[in-house]
Amino acid sequence: AVVSTQSGPYGRGDLIGPANTLMMDANQIWDVNAAVSNMKALAVFRPLWIEEPTCPDDVEGHYAIYQGLREQGIGVATGEMCQNRIMFKQFLSRNAMQFCQIDSCRVAGVTEVLAIMILARKFGVPVCPHAGGVGLCELVQHYAYLDYFMISGRMDDRRCEYAEHLHEHFTCPVEIRNARYVLPKEPGFGAEMTREAVETYEFPTGTFWREFLA
Repeated sequence: AVVSTQSGPYGRGDLIGPANTLMMDANQIWDVNAAVSNMKALAVFRPLWIEEPTCPDDVEGHYAIYQGLREQGIGVATGEMCQNRIMFKQFLSRNAMQFCQIDSCRVAGVTEVLAIMILARKFGVPVCPHAGGVGLCELVQHYAYLDYFMISGRMDDRRCEYAEHLHEHFTCPVEIRNARYVLPKEPGFGAEMTREAVETYEFPTGTFWREFLA
C-alpha cells in the first residue's frame, strides 16, 4: 500500500495539491513497528494524522506510534471504536491520541459523548468526529456544533468527517457548503429516516429484503 501510494496520484499531488490538508487512515491494519515505518515513508506528503494505525484497544501501542512519529509532525487519530469514556480517558491521559474521534453510536448516547468531549478539552486534544456510515453524518454534526459553541470555541484545529452517500434516506439530510457542515434549521437529532426508506429496507419485512430472500 505504501509503494502504490507513493507512486500514485498522491505522490504527484494531482488530487489535493500541496496547500491542502491530507489525512491518512490505516483502518487498524498495522502493528506498531509497521505503523511507524510506513508513516515515516509517507511523511513526505505531510499528513496531519494517521487514523487507527493499529488495534483500536491498544493504548500503549498508539502512544508508541505517536512517539515514533513526533519528529515527522504526524499525529495519531483514533476513538471511533472506543466503547466508553474510560477508554477515552486512558488514551487522553497517556497522550496516545492527538485527535479525538468520537462516534455518535459507539458509546452510551449523548451524555457520554459530552463527557468525552469535555475530557478532550481538559487534555487539550481537538475533537474530530468520525462519520460516514448510515446516518452518522446527520448525527455527528451536532457534536461538532456543541464542541464549538459550548466547549472549545475553536474550529481552526477541528475536522469533521463526511461521506457523500446515503443521505437521501433521511428526512433532514446534512447540507455541506464550502466544505463545511451547515447548521440545520429543523429540530431534533436529524436521524429520522424517510417512510420510503423504512418500508424498503426494514429487515426482514422491507420490500428489498422480501425480494432478495424470495
